[in-house]
Amino acid sequence: MLRIVLFLVLIALAAAGAAWVADQPGDLVLTAGSFRISTTLPRFVFLLGLFAASVVLVWSVLTMVWRMPGRMRRRRHDKRHARGRHAITHGLLAIGHGDPALARRHAEAARRHAPNDPLALLLHAQSAQLEGNRDEAQRVFRVMAEREDTRLLGLRGLFIEAQRADDAVGAVMIAEEAIKLSPSATWASHAVLGFRCARGDWSGALAILDSNLSAGLIDKQTYRRQRGVLLTARALELETMDRDVARESAMEAVKLAPTLVPAAVLAAKFESEAHQVRRAMKMVEAAWLANPHPDLAEAYAHVKLGDTAWHRLQRVETLAAKTPADKPGYVEGQLAIARAAIEASEFARAREVLAPYLKDPTQRVALLMAELERTEHGDGGRARAWTLRAVRARLDPAWTADGYVSDRWRPVSPVTGRLDAFQWQTPVASLPSDRGPTLESSAFEEAMLAAPPPKRVTAVPSEASVEPPEVAPVPAPAAQDNSPPPAKEAAKEVVKEAAKEAPKETAEQAAKETAEVDEPAVTPAEPANPAPPPAESSPPAATPVFRTRADLSKPASAPIQTVIPIVRAPDDPGIDDEGPSDEFTEQIGTPKAHAKAQAGGWRGFWSRWGA
Repeated sequence: MLRIVLFLVLIALAAAGAAWVADQPGDLVLTAGSFRISTTLPRFVFLLGLFAASVVLVWSVLTMVWRMPGRMRRRRHDKRHARGRHAITHGLLAIGHGDPALARRHAEAARRHAPNDPLALLLHAQSAQLEGNRDEAQRVFRVMAEREDTRLLGLRGLFIEAQRADDAVGAVMIAEEAIKLSPSATWASHAVLGFRCARGDWSGALAILDSNLSAGLIDKQTYRRQRGVLLTARALELETMDRDVARESAMEAVKLAPTLVPAAVLAAKFESEAHQVRRAMKMVEAAWLANPHPDLAEAYAHVKLGDTAWHRLQRVETLAAKTPADKPGYVEGQLAIARAAIEASEFARAREVLAPYLKDPTQRVALLMAELERTEHGDGGRARAWTLRAVRARLDPAWTADGYVSDRWRPVSPVTGRLDAFQWQTPVASLPSDRGPTLESSAFEEAMLAAPPPKRVTAVPSEASVEPPEVAPVPAPAAQDNSPPPAKEAAKEVVKEAAKEAPKETAEQAAKETAEVDEPAVTPAEPANPAPPPAESSPPAATPVFRTRADLSKPASAPIQTVIPIVRAPDDPGIDDEGPSDEFTEQIGTPKAHAKAQAGGWRGFWSRWGA
């Protein structure tokens, strides 16, 4: 609207000027020597305007002719540049949807039309990478690294190619060069930080972390957490070499990251050694409330040096009570109580704590039950059965980072080099699934767990011989079924398999054990006085599935072989018991027959050769 008003105003002014000139009377005379021109004023103004327009037209034509070559060159250059941009755009799109042939054609067109364009070089390098031509990609990236405008991009490409070639040293050198050019390069700082952590250069890693904070790559909270992780790693490394530096690093790490489990455990250890029990307990409690962990329970139990096992149990129960039952870490407290109860010989308390988890036990629960059976009853069979169940049980939480499971905490992930990547969580392989279990429970395991635990009975050795009861014939083995057999049938099948390989004496003993499975009660050991021979009408006495230690002192009716073979179930992996209840670590026979008794271990081996 303003332009229209201005245009109308200019037209009105021009018309007013023309009218004023036309109204002027008189003539205009121009004299130059003998040349004299006389005209009116309106005519002179018209001729003057015509002359000015002619001059402008001639000047424009001359200028256009003079600038024509340059315009043609620029037009040709702009046309090539447009073609190059078109090729670059469509080439990057071809790389995006994974068409190497189309990307290569567009890259060649972009190299012809726009050879100095940075995007043309990038398209050329990425098309070579898509085709798998690493040598060509590295050559293009080197060209880009020599240019000022594409130096960082070229270093980034060379870094990626070095990683693909498993050249860790070359990749780190390239990343360090990129950090010198641009400290805010995130990929370079992460690469150098991971390399220095893997090399154990904690001072250099802390310097890179400070540089990342100054460049704004991480916030203050992340900086405190990652610095605590690095200080904890340095403290763990220097724990046995320089305890002063390790203690200082651990204390600073706890201040920066109080919920970091390794930092709290190590700091509590140092405070406990310095007799600062309350401070150590507060550190462990703060970390336990955020992330219950068995290492924290262990450190809390031993926070006061010289305590008895009963006092440690009471302290662990106090720590476990701080976690509500609806929290995910509640089970860690219960397992810690079970461990401390076993150490304190409070077996009833251990069974009470582990009872809710026996229906679907994890590996740690099964191993604790195996240890409980071995320690409380000296029952190697049930302990072995629980150990077999632990093999196929669900996995417990572990230190996991990027799918990698470690038996200990680490500051960086060995897969990606990411700092503070390890988390205490259940591995992916142990997550619940709708598929059935790959390994089913075996007959041996069901038989071991179905039988009641043996009673510890101390029998006085007797000189009188006891006649063995009659042995029923062993029935033929039934056809194998895919479903797991019941407990009694499973025990029978195990004994049948053992009877095929064992000698006659071992088969008789196995038959005795099979007969006991069908009986609900266990016959206790006989007293010290010799028992009278049983009447003919009385049935034979039932024997337990597993012989107690009192049975080992009874005399045998048949002579003992030189070497007694050890018979194992078909699915027994052969895990050796190291508990005190191993029946082969003691001599078998009556006290008067010690000279001729069969000894276990290396003595049994030498006795086979008559030594």
